[in-house]
Amino acid sequence: MDFKDKVVVVTGSAQGIGQEAAKAFGLEGASVVINDVNETKLKETAGDLKGLEIKCLPVVADTSDHVQVKAMFDQVVQEFGRVDVLVNNAGITRDALLHKMTPEQWKMVIDVNLTGVFYCLQAAANIMRQVGRGSIVNISSASRFGNVGQANYSASKAGVVGLTRTAARELARSNVRVNAISPGPIDTEMLRAVPEKALEKLLSFIPLGRAGTVNELCELILFLGSARSSYITGQVINCDGGWFMS
Repeated sequence: MDFKDKVVVVTGSAQGIGQEAAKAFGLEGASVVINDVNETKLKETAGDLKGLEIKCLPVVADTSDHVQVKAMFDQVVQEFGRVDVLVNNAGITRDALLHKMTPEQWKMVIDVNLTGVFYCLQAAANIMRQVGRGSIVNISSASRFGNVGQANYSASKAGVVGLTRTAARELARSNVRVNAISPGPIDTEMLRAVPEKALEKLLSFIPLGRAGTVNELCELILFLGSARSSYITGQVINCDGGWFMS
């Protein structure tokens, strides 16, 4: 997939899936805007990308803060003149059982995982509408169906689905596509921290019998960001090894 001369914004990209997605877009020729609240790791990632001769703009911003999001996209337009693809990847967890979850844990996750997605989607869409094209990819989760200890996270990721479908309807007339990806277990540091027996039980529910790789997820992100998916919008695509098929 050729992203030469394209500008791609990936939130939450100082590490993990966001970092690999930014790298994947950059290796396909895109100018990549990476974003995170962790300035130290963001600088390290920027250095790694530039070492691969990827044109990269690091922007430290809290996506749950409307003022910071506006400033970030203003900076992107000033630097590149446009936004072609947005990947709404930034997200956090603050797990607790329902009766133990604090108002702070609830609000923090909703603010980042849902409100932050809205702020970035709104800002990017306003830019994309002016040129009549663009693709927005929101990262949801299989937890949107409900998961013990994740009332806040599950609610936020279910909300991302509703937001995605509404935005897709509203923006279609401007040729701006909006889709969501719902990953199942992906082989990241977070998954590797799960106790072995719990992980074995989790993987036993997946027809393919294994966790997905970051590369497999990034291939789907690139596809939805590219012209190859030009007739796809308003969709939630499971990337979960068949987990919710069974």
